[in-house]
Amino acid sequence: MDLPTKNQWRQFFKILSREEKIIFSLFLFLFLVSFSFLSIIFYFKNTEIRPAAGGTFVEGVIGRPRFINPIFAPVSDVDQDLTELVFSGLMKYNPEGKIIPDLAGGYQIFESGKIWEISLKENLFWSDNAPLTVDDVIFTIETFQNPDIRSPLRPSWLGVRVKKISDSKIGFELENPSAIFLENLTLKIIPKHIWENISPQNFPLSFFNLKPIGSGPYQLKNLIQDKEGKIILLDLIRNPNYHGKTPNLQQISFQFFDKEEDLLSAVENDKISGFAATNLTNLTNWTNWTNLSFSLPRYFAVFFNPDQSKILAEKEVRQALNYGTNKKEVVSQLGANQSSITESPILPEIYGYNLPSKTYQFDLEGAKLLLEKAGFLETQTGIREKVIKKELAFQFKSNLSLGSQGKEVEELQKCLAKDKEIYPEGEISSYFGPKTKAAVIRFQEKYDQDILKPFGLEKGTGKVRKVTREKLNEVCFEKPEEIIPFKFSLATVNQPRLTELANLLKSQWQALGAEIEIKTYDISTLEKEIIKPRNYQAILFGQVLGMIPDPFPFWHSSQVRDPGLNLALYKNKEGDKLLEEARQNLDEGKRKELLEKFQEILIEDAPAVFLYNPDYLYFVSKEIKGVKAGIITDPSQRFADIENWYIKTKRVWKSPSHQPK
Repeated sequence: MDLPTKNQWRQFFKILSREEKIIFSLFLFLFLVSFSFLSIIFYFKNTEIRPAAGGTFVEGVIGRPRFINPIFAPVSDVDQDLTELVFSGLMKYNPEGKIIPDLAGGYQIFESGKIWEISLKENLFWSDNAPLTVDDVIFTIETFQNPDIRSPLRPSWLGVRVKKISDSKIGFELENPSAIFLENLTLKIIPKHIWENISPQNFPLSFFNLKPIGSGPYQLKNLIQDKEGKIILLDLIRNPNYHGKTPNLQQISFQFFDKEEDLLSAVENDKISGFAATNLTNLTNWTNWTNLSFSLPRYFAVFFNPDQSKILAEKEVRQALNYGTNKKEVVSQLGANQSSITESPILPEIYGYNLPSKTYQFDLEGAKLLLEKAGFLETQTGIREKVIKKELAFQFKSNLSLGSQGKEVEELQKCLAKDKEIYPEGEISSYFGPKTKAAVIRFQEKYDQDILKPFGLEKGTGKVRKVTREKLNEVCFEKPEEIIPFKFSLATVNQPRLTELANLLKSQWQALGAEIEIKTYDISTLEKEIIKPRNYQAILFGQVLGMIPDPFPFWHSSQVRDPGLNLALYKNKEGDKLLEEARQNLDEGKRKELLEKFQEILIEDAPAVFLYNPDYLYFVSKEIKGVKAGIITDPSQRFADIENWYIKTKRVWKSPSHQPK
C-alpha cells in the first residue's frame, strides 16, 4: 500500500473542519511525545554507562621527586608513586593484594622452590619504542645486586643467580627454597639500553632519574620547576606501548608541596583530585570527597631491648607492660577509623590466620601483681623499686684465736679498730696477739645478748667462733644492696602522631609505677644513631610485612644486629626453627600452621607491646570513579588498578548476554 503524497496531505487538511484539525493535531502531538518517550526508555534500557577515555587526574603529594627509578625509589614515597605508574615488573599486585603476572606470561617452580623459570609476554616495548627483552630483566637484577649501586633492595636479591634460558625465558636459582620469592618478582624492570653505559657512581646523578623510560601504563610528558629549581608539577600521559589494559585517564598530573598545610589549602581550592594526609582538622568541606581506607600489612609496637635495660630483660616486667597498655585508648587517640588493634606481628587479621590463644587484654591490677612477683614494689615516690641483696665481697669464715695470722686477722683488726672502746690500740698486724684477744672479749661483751647470753656466759672468751663470726660480719660489713628503679627510656620519631602516642603510653605506664623518659629523633638520626647500633632501651616504631607474610627479618635471632631488623633482640631456638621452615615451605596451609605456632611462642615471651595496624587513608574527588580500596604493602600500590580509574563516561549498547529476559 502506497503512503499519501504531500499534495494528498494538503488536500486532507483542507477538508477538515477547524475542530477536526485541532483534534488531529492533538493526537499527532501525543503520538510524537509517546514515541519519543518510548524511544528514550528503550535507549536507556538497552544501553549502559561505561568509562570513557579522557580527563586529567591531579594528585597532590608532600615532597618532591628525585629518583623515578626502581633502583632508588624505595627511600621516598613520592618516587615510589611515580615509579609505580611509569614502570612494570615481572609480577604485580592486584587490588585484592594477590600477586599476578605483569610482564610475565607465566612461571614454573622446581626443586621445591629453589628454581624459578619465568616466561615473558610477547611484543613488549619500552616507552621509547625499544623492545623489552630478557636481557633487560637480567640487567635489572644484576644492577640491584651490584654493591656499588647501593640500592636499598639489594639484600632481597643476595644469593639469587639469574640466567637467560631463551629469548623469552629467564631462570632464577636460589640458595634455599623460598615461599616469598614471588614477591621479589614484583620488582620493576629498568631498560638496559638506557642504563648499561652509566657507571654505578653516576647512577644517582643521571638525568634519566627524572626523565625515565619505562614500560608502565604512563610515561613522562613534562615537568615544571620554580625559580629555585624545585619541581612543582609533573605530568604523565598514557603510554601507547603499554602491554596491559589501556588506562581511561588521559593524563595524571602530580603537584608537589613542602608542607601538609599547603597541600590542604590546594585541596580546599579544588585544585587536587586525590591526596593522602594525616592532619585533616583544617579540612572543612568533605562533600566532594570519597574516603578510601586501604589495609596495610604494617604494625606499630614498642620493642624492648634487654641488652640496654636490666628490667626489660625480665619476662614478668614485659608481660606487665603489655597488660598495663590500654590499646583501645591508643586506637581512639589515633582515630577509630584510621587503625585497628593488633595482638601479633604476623597480623592474623590481615592474612586470615588464627589469633594467638593468649592476648594481653588491659588489666591494670593484673599488671601490678606481675610487677610485685618480679620484685618491683611500690614506694612513697610512686616509682616502683626492686631491691637486690648482694653477697659480701669479704666475710669472716674461719675460727680465729691467739696465734692466728693472715688476711682474716687483718680484717678483724680493721673492724675492731673502728670502735675505740673495743680496740683502743688499733694495731693492724695480721697477727692475733693478746691485744687482739682483749679487743675480741670487749666485742663479745658489748654484744653479749647475741653472743654470750644464749650460751649462759657472762664473760667473753676472746675466741672467734661461729656466733662471734656472724656478729662480726653483721657489724663490720654493711650488706650491699642494689636498688633498681622501674625506669626506662622510650625512643621514637619526632612526628606528632608518634610523640603523642609515646606520651599516652608514658601516662598509662605511670599508673603501673613506671618512670618513662621519652626521646625523639628525626627519622635519619633514629635510623643511623639509634636503631643501627641498637642504642635504645625501648623504641616505638613500625614494621612492614609483604603480601606473603615473612616475620623472619624481624624476629629471627640472626637478625638482632644491623642490617637485621630484630629490634627486640629476640632469641628463641624453637621460634627460629619455625621461621626457617615457614620461609622455605611453599604450602600455604603448612606455612600458616608454622607461623601460628611461632606466634604462640613469641606472645608468651612478650618481647614487645604490639599496638595497632594503621590503615592508609586516601581521598579522591567524587568525580573520579573506579577507585577501589584493597590491601597494599606500600602507599604507591593504591595505583595498582589505575587502568580502571575514570572521569568521563559514555553510553554503549548492552551485549546480548546483558539484555533483559
